[in-house]
Parts: sequence; structure tokens; C-alpha cells
Amino acid sequence: MRLLVGSVSGKRAVFAVDGDKAVNLTEAVTGIGDDLAALIADPSLLEQAQEKARELARGAKGVAVSDITPALPVSAPPTIICLGLNYTDHIKEGGYEIPDYPALFMRGQQSIMAAGQPMVRPGCSDHLDYEAELMVIIGKGGRHISEAQALEHVFGYTVFNDGSVRDYQRKTHQWTPGKNFDATGAIGPFVVTPEDLPEGASGLKIESRVGAEILQSSNTGNMIWSVAQTIATISEYTTLQPGDHIAMGTPPGVGHAKKPRPRWLKPGETVEIEIEGIGICASPVVDEAEIGREAAE
Repeated sequence: MRLLVGSVSGKRAVFAVDGDKAVNLTEAVTGIGDDLAALIADPSLLEQAQEKARELARGAKGVAVSDITPALPVSAPPTIICLGLNYTDHIKEGGYEIPDYPALFMRGQQSIMAAGQPMVRPGCSDHLDYEAELMVIIGKGGRHISEAQALEHVFGYTVFNDGSVRDYQRKTHQWTPGKNFDATGAIGPFVVTPEDLPEGASGLKIESRVGAEILQSSNTGNMIWSVAQTIATISEYTTLQPGDHIAMGTPPGVGHAKKPRPRWLKPGETVEIEIEGIGICASPVVDEAEIGREAAE
């Protein structure tokens, strides 16, 4: 099932998407609420939603997907964990050694925003970079999850742009500053449940672009650590919770590694991240000063 959290006429709801049309599950099924948290927490509610979506698709008029303003799939993800180095060619372009354990870091909630919302280039740096990534949303939580059972803990998959402010990322070995500027990590808009994708969302084309300029183009089958391996590894040290987000790392082609000069995102551009079978996450780039001016008016 393809899900979209968003607003129509200012009212937020959960929608089931079929092509360019969507049906409102929040209105149709009691208890769903206005983001995916309830569906993630209650598998029986998800089953009801899937059945209702099939029923509504047969007879309901629905709304145009283009009329829905996307919101975050989960309004407040408990934890956002990201892999830093998960494609061999990306590791090489960054000048790193291939690790034998995933490079993991965390993002705070202030750093993320919904697809379609502005990606903010901070006033203190013009080194804003893009990173196309597969993102996993955890359904069933747990600790010490085996690799063999890990995919049973996945609620769904979405698209992530791990916007990174590179000069600040390199101020510390921990990467935290460069990965946590406000409104730099775009998520969504669609969440696809596992039955509609290949196992572990492997073998999907993943691409970033600005207009006709293709910045990155690879395949999720090229990840070093699969979704199952990543879930098992993370759950060795922490208890995963329903609604946690895991970003699976980016392929080669990031802006800081472009030759002969880096390719930074600029205000006025719109960066798109697309993953086959999931969708496109588009973000207009704006300057922080412009956001400040608009707020003052």
C-alpha cells in the first residue's frame, strides 16, 4: 500500500494513494488519526486500512494527489538514525577507507521537514549538499533483532534527502553539526509498505537531480549493509521503537566530490530525490535570510 500524510483545505489526514488519486483513510477508519503513528502501532488497524483502501478505490471519487500538501509521515519520529558510508563508490569519492562497521549518526527532529517544504541553506555557509537515500520506518520495535527476522520489523519505506552542510560536518569527527541544521532533511512524501516492493527494498533505482541535471544515479542493491543487516546491527546497542526512522546512506555523486569544483545547492533551485517504486521527494532551496525576511513581514 502507498500511503501519504498531508493536508487538503488545511485539514491533515492519512491517504491511500492509487496512481494520481487518493482516498482519505482518516475519515474512513476510526482510530487512524492524522499521521502514520497509529497504523504503525497497531497491525490490525493497518489491515483494516488496507481493506478499506481497496474498497474505496473501487467506488470512491477520491482526491487528486496533486491537491494534497505533504506532511511528515510521522509527526515526531522517536529516533532518526542514519548510515554515513553505505555505497562503496561514495566512500571512495569522499576519501574514506571502507569500514567494517556502519558509520552511524543521529538527526534531531528540528533538522527534518516534509517533502515539498523549503530546504534551508544556512546563513553561515553556502556548502549545502544533497544526499539521495532510502529511508526505513520501523513498525515493530525490539532489541537484539536477528538479521533473519529484521524485515518483519519494517513498517514501510520512504525517500530521504540527507541535506548536509559540509564545512560544518567536517568541524568534528562526529559529523553532528553538518547533519543537523534546521530544515535540511526532507522526508516523503510517500510511504510504501513492504509487500509492494522487493525484499528489503533492494534493486531499486535511486537518483538525485536538479532540473535536467542528474547528480546521482545508482541502485539500492549496491548498498554494503542491507536493511536487514542494518536493523540487526542497530538493535545490538539500542531498542528500536515503532516509528523510528533509519536512513540507509547515499550513493556516489554528492556535491562536495564533484570535479573540477564542488556542486553546492543554491537558492532558487529545486532538488529532487527519486527512488523507483516509492516516489519523488522534491525540495525548493531557500536562503535562511529570505526565511527571516518573510517571517518579519
